[in-house]
Amino acid sequence: MLKGKTALITGASRGIGRGIAQKFAENGAYVGINYYSYEKGAKETLKLILKNGGDGILLKGDVSKPKEVENIVNTFIDKTGQIDILVNNAGIYDRNYFDELSIDKWNNVLSINLTGCFNICKQAIPHMKEGSKIIFISSQLALKGSTHGADYATSKAGILGLARSLALELADRKINVNSVAPGTINTDIIANYTEEIKKQRIKDIPLKRLGTAEDVANICLFLASDLSNYITGETINVNGGLYIH
Repeated sequence: MLKGKTALITGASRGIGRGIAQKFAENGAYVGINYYSYEKGAKETLKLILKNGGDGILLKGDVSKPKEVENIVNTFIDKTGQIDILVNNAGIYDRNYFDELSIDKWNNVLSINLTGCFNICKQAIPHMKEGSKIIFISSQLALKGSTHGADYATSKAGILGLARSLALELADRKINVNSVAPGTINTDIIANYTEEIKKQRIKDIPLKRLGTAEDVANICLFLASDLSNYITGETINVNGGLYIH
């Protein structure tokens, strides 16, 4: 579905980002695997891709730092000459109640999760041609809020505003921009959940299971492919029915 395409994916060293990178590579895309601190995980992502006959490149850099983002994009362009697909996935989730939330923690989450998307889009869009796709990974918490992550929910809600705005601005250039809002996905982000908490989460989900990175990656594959050419400015929920919007 993506044969001959190039895809730059931020935060692809683990979890959802790794799942997307693998799925895209399986479908013919050359992938740029961005990471910041988890080099071991990024190398493992690339190893898995190469093992399955795909190809890609490691791109170290902090998306919250404009200069590092410029280097990420330039390195990818030097290798591929183009960016057909951009997936904004990099993010952090610290789980702080509001009365525990300092301005430094707030700024850190917003700078990575939201400003990071601005930074990478700012550098990548000039290299994207007609038919290119931009995908933002938001969250169900962007739509329903959070009792222990106002910073995270705010950053993910901001992503939806950015995505919708870019969808309007880039429509004349035939660049599609969409978002995916995952629910409770069984990745490192819930690694500290007890089995009891996981069972309760599953009980609350109408489809009675946790989501997987592949569940999210499958939707991203659709949005990155020509099958989604008449869809832009939308948010697709991947949450098993936990939050229907």
